[in-house]
Amino acid sequence: MKHAETVTFGGSALDRAAELRGDAEAVAARVAEGAVEVILLWRGKLLVHAPELERLVRLPADHPVLADATMPPVLLGRDESGRLLMAQDISGWVPEALDEAEINRFLDTSLQQHPGLPDDTAFAELRRIMTRLSARDAELGATAKAIAGWHVSHRFCARCGAESRMIMSGWQRSCDACGGQHFPRTDPVVIMLITRGNRTLLGRSPGWPEGMYSCLAGFVEPGETIEAAVRREVFEEAGIHVGQVDYVASQPWAFPSSLMFGCRGEALDEDIRIDPEEIDDAIWVSKEDVMAAFAGQNPGILPARKGAIAHFLLRNWLADTMD
Repeated sequence: MKHAETVTFGGSALDRAAELRGDAEAVAARVAEGAVEVILLWRGKLLVHAPELERLVRLPADHPVLADATMPPVLLGRDESGRLLMAQDISGWVPEALDEAEINRFLDTSLQQHPGLPDDTAFAELRRIMTRLSARDAELGATAKAIAGWHVSHRFCARCGAESRMIMSGWQRSCDACGGQHFPRTDPVVIMLITRGNRTLLGRSPGWPEGMYSCLAGFVEPGETIEAAVRREVFEEAGIHVGQVDYVASQPWAFPSSLMFGCRGEALDEDIRIDPEEIDDAIWVSKEDVMAAFAGQNPGILPARKGAIAHFLLRNWLADTMD
């Protein structure tokens, strides 16, 4: 597919400046020169310009709010002007009247404004804003969220249990106790558009909004190919056998740390037998019904979340642009 990298979070060609990750002196010199901008996170949410929520805020590296950072800066890359881009996290800050239930909803629409930052900025959940951001800001946001989340969940050495420390500008953790070296984790996940004639197989997970359906998906297991994972997951979840499997596109999905491999597969049968431990429901849906759902004219089906690779796969299936 020629436009595979147009999927959300892909295609911005960010220069990640990997050669600078181990050169602390060079990075410090750029900070001293004022040639560094910082993207700020709070509990996985990104600081954006409000009320539009269309652009990430880039702070100077000496901004006073960064004194409250809960981890050292992570080098994300370098922009076209040569400025370095870093991410920092201030999750230790507790907003007044914080509604924990709201920020843990399926779709968090709440905004948090820090008193030490301009009034026209706010922290917003990435899934809410991902389709509003430019390709570059989307890639930066997903990278910042994923790497910050990894540091939070991997503070301790998996070999000996001692607390490790960040090195290589945030792209490695080192354990001084046993010498273990740890690198950011990305979990491979297959997500598949399974078709049979004019219909596609959609499913829903428990806890999703009423009527929401999407492509089936699941984690790739050790020792397994992408194609084998597609066939196994579809059979486990819906009891459908799959023949030909083709790769379509990939999407970094920082919720918390996955790489989605979008595939297309041909069903060999159509008798659905769901595993209730895996999914809540599965149905065959025609192109016409999916098109109506996308247009908001199918009251029985809510389409996959816009910006997710499932939406990308379904949209291209409808447009006959899968090749």
